[in-house]
Amino acid sequence: MSETPAGHAIVTGVSSGIGAAIAARLLKDGWQVTGLSRSDPGLADPHFAHRAVDLLDEAALIAAVADLRPTALVHAAGLMRGGVVGSLDAEAGRTLWRLHVEAASMLANYLVPRMEDGGRIVLVGSRTAAGSAGRSQYAASKAAMVAMARSWAIELAPRGITANVVAPAATDTPMLRDPNRSGVSPKLPPIGRYIRPEEVAALTAFLLGPEAGAITGQQILVCGGSSL
Repeated sequence: MSETPAGHAIVTGVSSGIGAAIAARLLKDGWQVTGLSRSDPGLADPHFAHRAVDLLDEAALIAAVADLRPTALVHAAGLMRGGVVGSLDAEAGRTLWRLHVEAASMLANYLVPRMEDGGRIVLVGSRTAAGSAGRSQYAASKAAMVAMARSWAIELAPRGITANVVAPAATDTPMLRDPNRSGVSPKLPPIGRYIRPEEVAALTAFLLGPEAGAITGQQILVCGGSSL
């Protein structure tokens, strides 16, 4: 690993799953990483720093990044809550929106004006953004992430800052086994296995790199054939 970091990335949701995999991959690639999550993932790397924060607490979130000027922002924090029309949980829907959309919006609104030209934004979305039975509130929040990233992409294109969404299908993470999924069973992709967090991390790392400077405003699926 280079002694000079490839860049400084803020990554949310680093305590487990996709966020942890992205942090590990970026560290391997020589990035300096600041991880935001409630729990410390315990990554022993001199280029990694963890800041404990509740992403739903606006004041605490802004305070956690107040002294930072990153070259990349990756919003990987997420959770799943399900329900069919007629039994939707309004509070669950608000939580999904606040975590997936509002937290990303707050971070970008604060950090992007301080980001150098040529920076990167990656939001971790979901294949279900196009709609999925029993997941309407979750899908809506993930679809909003796509619209938000596309809007940022055109706004920030003159500065060379890209904004993209990486959208995996069912991924082998603790969220897949979350008892609070409310009976929403994960769907096995046609390739016969779940997506690996490291595969999502590899695509994210590419989008943060210099060779992805012409890719912006896109939702890129890592679905194992689930969208076919």
